[in-house]
Amino acid sequence: MKNTGIKISLFLNYFVFAILLNSVGIVIAKSINVYGVSESQASVLEAFKDLPIAVVSFFIASFLPRFGYKKAMLTGLAIVFASCLLMIFGNTFLYTKVLFMAIGVSFALIKLSVYSLIGIITDSKKEHSSLMSSIEGFFMVGIAAAYFLFPAFYSDTDENAWLNVYYVLMLLIALSFLFLLFSKVEYEVEVIGSNIKEDLIQSLKLILVPLVLVFLASAFFFVMIEQGIMTWLPRFNEKIFSFSEALSVQMAVIFALSLAIGRFLAGYLTKKISWVFLVIVCVLISGGILLAVLPQLEVDVEALTEISSLADVPILGFILPLIGLFIAPIYPLLNSTVLSSLPKNLHSPMSGLIIIFSALGGTIGSRIVGELFENIGGANAFYFLLIPMVLLIVFVLLIDKISKKQAQVNS
Repeated sequence: MKNTGIKISLFLNYFVFAILLNSVGIVIAKSINVYGVSESQASVLEAFKDLPIAVVSFFIASFLPRFGYKKAMLTGLAIVFASCLLMIFGNTFLYTKVLFMAIGVSFALIKLSVYSLIGIITDSKKEHSSLMSSIEGFFMVGIAAAYFLFPAFYSDTDENAWLNVYYVLMLLIALSFLFLLFSKVEYEVEVIGSNIKEDLIQSLKLILVPLVLVFLASAFFFVMIEQGIMTWLPRFNEKIFSFSEALSVQMAVIFALSLAIGRFLAGYLTKKISWVFLVIVCVLISGGILLAVLPQLEVDVEALTEISSLADVPILGFILPLIGLFIAPIYPLLNSTVLSSLPKNLHSPMSGLIIIFSALGGTIGSRIVGELFENIGGANAFYFLLIPMVLLIVFVLLIDKISKKQAQVNS
């Protein structure tokens, strides 16, 4: 099969970074419990993760085809390997910031390379959508693995035992590095302009295209929803349901698995159903779950006894994370639609814009939820997510309208 080696590398690299990138919610909870910081202070970790993603994506997206996607991914893996080592021996809240800054820089290199290569190694919109959904689904499997991996190193007698998880992560990173290093990459990339300056100018012009601008707004609002839930769900479980620290993280795996299943299903459903219809229905169901569950969580938290067994988890503890099943198809469908409609030499700069707006959405969403969590409580904080849900529906409808107008002009 053509490009089998590079396809496996894309899946493997995305799996490793899924664990690292989305451990932010786990590390936020650990930072509060071990390093004694507040919810609002801990929420800055999301910014340390997402802002480097945005900045690096902006500056290197147009340059990356010249540098080489394989070199970029190897560089990202090397950077994050070193940052995990620093975290083990640093063991302060400062080093969690350093860790997530390095993860952000590295993930920008990885995601830009992955998104660009998907367009290069696929030959049709359906194949592009299928591979995109599968890789994003596998990313969620990595997130689910994180929710099992980190609690496995928790200890009631040693508060620093959790740091040993980074030795395992360093091993995975090393394996990913070696596999990619010896993988044969078969592709040719067309650059946009004649030099780096012209590449950057041409890529910036993309943001002036109405369809692209609306897509970016949609990506922004989706990631605001997803990261608002994903980052704060472990803490939400601990504070609202009174789960033990380990169980709070383990229960969050339901959300990650729901996202994985939803994204794998998306590749199949889009062959049968309009992507616009699918996205709107998914958003409406997601909002319905929040409106059904959150009003029932107005309880006296002080009166609750700690829950440490899965058998004692209330039904609402299982229902809320299932929202992931319905928001899952949205992101890969948005990304695949816009990327597959552009020439392949624009995939890297377009990926950069998607990543920038996604990073900003994740940072702002997580920060707002963190501030609300501290000031009005977790259950009330999650009501905020209804706002970007409504805005997402509006922008998806705009995408559909602009697309139909373009189709009429081109026909």
